Amino acid sequence: MNRVYNFSAGPSMLPLKVLEKAQKELVAYGSTGMSVMEMSHRSSAYQEIIDECEALLRSLLGIGDNYKVLFLQGGASTQFGMIPLNFFTENKKADYILTGVWAKKAAKEAARYGEVNIVASSEDKTFSYIPKTDASMFSKDADYVHFTHNNTIYGTRFTSLPDVGNVPLITDMSSSILSEVIDVNKFGMIYAGAQKNMGPAGVTLAVVREDLIGKAMDICPTMLNYETHSENGSMFNTPPTYAIYICKLVAEWLKELGGVAAIQKINEEKAKILYDYLDNSSLFNATVEGADRSLMNVPFVTGDKDLDAKFVKESTAAGLVNLKGHRSVGGMRASIYNAMPVEGVKALVEFLKKFEMENK
Repeated sequence: MNRVYNFSAGPSMLPLKVLEKAQKELVAYGSTGMSVMEMSHRSSAYQEIIDECEALLRSLLGIGDNYKVLFLQGGASTQFGMIPLNFFTENKKADYILTGVWAKKAAKEAARYGEVNIVASSEDKTFSYIPKTDASMFSKDADYVHFTHNNTIYGTRFTSLPDVGNVPLITDMSSSILSEVIDVNKFGMIYAGAQKNMGPAGVTLAVVREDLIGKAMDICPTMLNYETHSENGSMFNTPPTYAIYICKLVAEWLKELGGVAAIQKINEEKAKILYDYLDNSSLFNATVEGADRSLMNVPFVTGDKDLDAKFVKESTAAGLVNLKGHRSVGGMRASIYNAMPVEGVKALVEFLKKFEMENK
């Protein structure tokens, strides 16, 4: 079996143990005599799977009893609309911090339903940093404040939370969920597409504080109302059953490793190995400086588009795949999510050294 080191930003690599267990259970899950893909979502066997997945995520993330855990469809992009439709309840007003393309898209969607105040933005420097904020910058009468925790394209992340007072804080954690310890109790809502750290594409996790549910705008469609999914245990319609099953396996794998605190240490080690090399390279440069650097997505460039293209071609041939940067910024990007082993990052650094020697 020849497996490459997959540095894709998403869908991303899954832990090998998870894939092997899924392979073993593919044709017949447990004593059911059928695949999870064939299983009725109303069956007791599947109810057990989704319940176990929720329990594992609650344990790993430290989710309190006053939060609902929802398994939704439509990716994080659907959440961009669901959030204002459900939370524009008082003043139809929200504060947004812009740190990348996805944050901009979220703000643009919210502006369809109410007033959006851009508190801060890093677009002036191609989203290469996290803008500073303080409590005085936020609207006291906002229905919520939204930010993107980790920026997949640009390689930045929030290392501390904005001070928004008593206003509900909402964050898109699609590319950082389960990668580092967070205090869920400081948020009104956390949401994340699964296809980076939790499982395959198809399921989106939403962790929503209960007191925020049940106040949706009159125009909110039934399927976009969090109350619909909360009251029906994420089974108002057929959920993405197999994606949730894989998410459960990933959560089991992470628990066996020692949980989120344990994987955070590994992630910090991987990031340090790569950033240390880039900071001392005479050919490659990381595009983000200082404390705002992401642990998950590391963009870098040579400064020469032809040389960047050559690097991508040769690294792919060497079994280091999906290192091409996002089309909007070019260059290269190594996404080193939870499932990427330390050995993969070390292999990348060795190839970077080799390429640098050959292209001085």
